[in-house]
Amino acid sequence: MVPAATHSGAPDDAWIELPPANADLRYHGVDTNMSRLIAAHPRIGERFGALFLETMFGEGVLAYEERELVAGVTAAAQDCVY
Repeated sequence: MVPAATHSGAPDDAWIELPPANADLRYHGVDTNMSRLIAAHPRIGERFGALFLETMFGEGVLAYEERELVAGVTAAAQDCVY
């Protein structure tokens, strides 16, 4: 079992192995804050990328701009600044 915090109360480092901070990890041509996390989980990252592309660019009744609006409102409702 991995302890949740050190003696100082600060959380331990992540137990997953992250790529180096200086690695070139562009995600669909864009630098994102999630790139290192996605790269640490290539099996999940590949599927996440496919889901993202289908959600944002696949056929549907919403235009791309409307999809971005839905994503922004959803993130704001969850206090997500990403």
